[in-house]
Amino acid sequence: MLVAIIFRLCYGTIRSMTISDPLNPGQGAADNSAASVTNPAPSQPARFIAVQRSYYPLLLTLFVAIFLISNINATKGVALGPIITDGAFFLFPAAYVIGDVLSECYGFRATRRAIWTGFFVMLVAVISFYVAIWLPSADFYTGQESFAAVLGLVPRIVLASLAGYLVGQLLNSYVLVAIKKRTGERSLWVRLIGSTIVGEFGDTLIFCLIAAPVIGITTFSDTANYTLVGFFWKTAVEILVLPITYAAIAWVKKKENY
Repeated sequence: MLVAIIFRLCYGTIRSMTISDPLNPGQGAADNSAASVTNPAPSQPARFIAVQRSYYPLLLTLFVAIFLISNINATKGVALGPIITDGAFFLFPAAYVIGDVLSECYGFRATRRAIWTGFFVMLVAVISFYVAIWLPSADFYTGQESFAAVLGLVPRIVLASLAGYLVGQLLNSYVLVAIKKRTGERSLWVRLIGSTIVGEFGDTLIFCLIAAPVIGITTFSDTANYTLVGFFWKTAVEILVLPITYAAIAWVKKKENY
């Protein structure tokens, strides 16, 4: 009974707030107006921020993903007969191909943004790996040592990779754009190969000098082998895939109405 009385009192109060008072004809309209502000009409369509049609975000995503995967793969030392390298040798050159496409089509500033994005994504990955290693393992989980052995090396590899990556990619983009400003749209192959040689040399030299001890390379001869093989391999791959780079650049320019 008490609940019913309280309900009727509340209901009557609410009705009196929403129905116009004869002595104050504008009061009900004002209340209804306030209600409509707080509760928009259901007929109002939902709105979203439009995504601009550009292939830059897609290229940036691929660029960062390749860099992230390569850093994890690079924790494994690989011996192909007398050739010493790491597990990222077959994938990392693709980062330079995409870097060339970004630099040629979007310029140094946009490419620099992609490079720094990759840098910060890798930092987040390293912090996440450390936190995951530090967290106590569940009783049923038996892979803690293997997990820590693989991903525990990544921060040291990342120190080498980030240093080489920043120097190499920035050099690659800067040289390509600088040559393009002198040659215009002519001689694309000159700026692609020239920028690759400069960028890959800086990247490989810095990375190998820091990363070699981490993957078990301790002698000078093995370090030199590791560095030279890495440089010549990455440069050779970029030259071999030059037709693909040409096609990718032409495709992006066409799609972007260059």
